Order: sequence, then structure tokens, then C-alpha cells
Amino acid sequence: MKEYKMRRGEYLEERIPDMEATVEDYFGPITGTQEYKGSDLFVIDEPSNPVFEKIVVGTIEYSGKKNKLGVEFHERDPTELGPDELEAAGEAVDAKNDFLLEATGRDAKSRRDSMKRQVEDDPDHDF
Repeated sequence: MKEYKMRRGEYLEERIPDMEATVEDYFGPITGTQEYKGSDLFVIDEPSNPVFEKIVVGTIEYSGKKNKLGVEFHERDPTELGPDELEAAGEAVDAKNDFLLEATGRDAKSRRDSMKRQVEDDPDHDF
């Protein structure tokens, strides 16, 4: 599960006031929920894009801190995809990036940079 934080001064609830409707718009009907760190995240067992096998997404609530976006994309092996499904791969990447940009206000480059800083600042890593 990847956790994404918002830009400084922004909150997930303000960026996406209706998480359930937004998730359904991007990925397809929600089929259930899954508990993660005390929060119920939405599960899409049959996403509208055939590249995805399953998606788990939602708001991870922290007391005393800003909430984060939790996302876990389960994708099919590209070697198993047919020619029509390979075309959907580009749409899958666009859907992920567009959703994450809308939710976090950060583009792919700034999300990568943020993840790198998080790993560098993590005291548990031995170099």
C-alpha cells in the first residue's frame, strides 16, 4: 500500500469531497471495503480497465495529523495481455496519474521526489 500526502496547506477532504464517487468515476464500481491502519478503504475487484486486476483506494485517517491517500494497484502481467488490452495500458497509466494528481495536487515527478525524500529520511534504512 502506498500512502500519498497532500501539498502543504491542502487537505484530501477538500480536494476530493466525495471519495466514493470519484473512485467509481476513475476505476469502476466499488465491490467492498478493506481495513488498513484502522480505516476502511474501497475495493474494486473488477476495475473498468482490463489492465487492473484489483484496486484498493481510500482515505487513511490519522488522529492529530493530516489524512493521507492510500492506494494499491494490482495489475495484470503485461505478457498476459492481448492486443486490445495493451491499448488499455496507456489509459490505465493516465487514469492512475490523473486520479493521483486530482487527489494530491502533485504530478508524477513531484510524487516520486517526495517518496525518495521519505526513504532518505527513514532511519530504518541501512546504507
